[in-house]
Amino acid sequence: MIPFNRPTQTGSEQAFVTEALNQNLLSGNGTFTQRCEQWFEASFAHTQSRALLTSSCTHALEMAAILLDIKEGDEVIMPSFTFPSTANAFVLRGARIVFVDIEPSTMNMCIDAASEAITAKTKAIVAVHYAGVACDMAALMALANQHNIVVVEDAAQGMLASFNGKPLGTMGHIGAYSFHATKNFTSGGEGGLLIVNEPQLQQRAYWLRESGTNRRDFMQGKVDKYSWVDKGSSYLVSELNAAYLWGNLQHAETISQQRLALWELYFKKLSPLMALGKFELPTVPAGCQHNGHIFYIKLNNPQERQALQEHLAAHHIETATHYVPLHSSQAGQRYGHFHGEDRYTTQESQRLLRLPLFYGLAVEQVERVCAILEQNFATE
Repeated sequence: MIPFNRPTQTGSEQAFVTEALNQNLLSGNGTFTQRCEQWFEASFAHTQSRALLTSSCTHALEMAAILLDIKEGDEVIMPSFTFPSTANAFVLRGARIVFVDIEPSTMNMCIDAASEAITAKTKAIVAVHYAGVACDMAALMALANQHNIVVVEDAAQGMLASFNGKPLGTMGHIGAYSFHATKNFTSGGEGGLLIVNEPQLQQRAYWLRESGTNRRDFMQGKVDKYSWVDKGSSYLVSELNAAYLWGNLQHAETISQQRLALWELYFKKLSPLMALGKFELPTVPAGCQHNGHIFYIKLNNPQERQALQEHLAAHHIETATHYVPLHSSQAGQRYGHFHGEDRYTTQESQRLLRLPLFYGLAVEQVERVCAILEQNFATE
């Protein structure tokens, strides 16, 4: 069996988790949390960004909605092709979601569609960087600045990816990463990162993350006791999760380079089939450095996708489709609406099939997947 995914494990995690256990500090914001946050801030060189580890990317997005004072009656624009957490974070604050179409080449939000959806009620636009390939942040930030709208980068899949040399998550007002078990880097199954790029929001973000208290100031000796100073909740990740993530980060370059090499191998091996019109391969626009998070193909129609997925499963190769567009879901229709024409979102989502890709996947396994794909289309 070739699995679709395996959580990243480098061999360093157990020692760091044991170290965390021996420190007898399992709650958040301890040594490993601080190490990870400093690592990210160093990787965001030449920015004012602050990195706050959270218990999930979902919680990071919820924090973003609170920090940006999203409230009842506000409208938030985002692509429909995304995970429910992208919308839920703002729905929980009372916002109405305005879904817009995607660019078929990248599966990212169409900036022109977002522009047409702006009204006097628009408070924020959420960019989702699908598969670690950047949304056009230059065009999006220009649009947002023109209308005085805040931008949130849902970079759940975007760690170590960039746009015009800038790390994903650092160009909007706020960004978020995921360290779920399915992502390139994991904090032991669940975890996330809030990236606060606006200095005036940073102090409040620390309060918000620790139940609205100034506990961080207390731990740093800035106050003699801590108290409740703002609204908030418990969004801290545990030290055990932070220690696991620290083990991943020690091998960040190796993990990234291996995934990119496997992605390139897929692309090279499957390009002849694309040239024959059997399916489409991913597009990476100029200026985008992706991170090898997902390798997908897009079949000509849903029936071909289903048949191919069954063929691969018969050969013990696990694959996965992806998001059901949110605007077509029960909750999506209750809490939002689709603006404009759904030219690509539904059509493209029904064609997309993700192939196995994870740290530790062998070259021989990728070659086998490609061979079975070639066999499938040779029998047509």
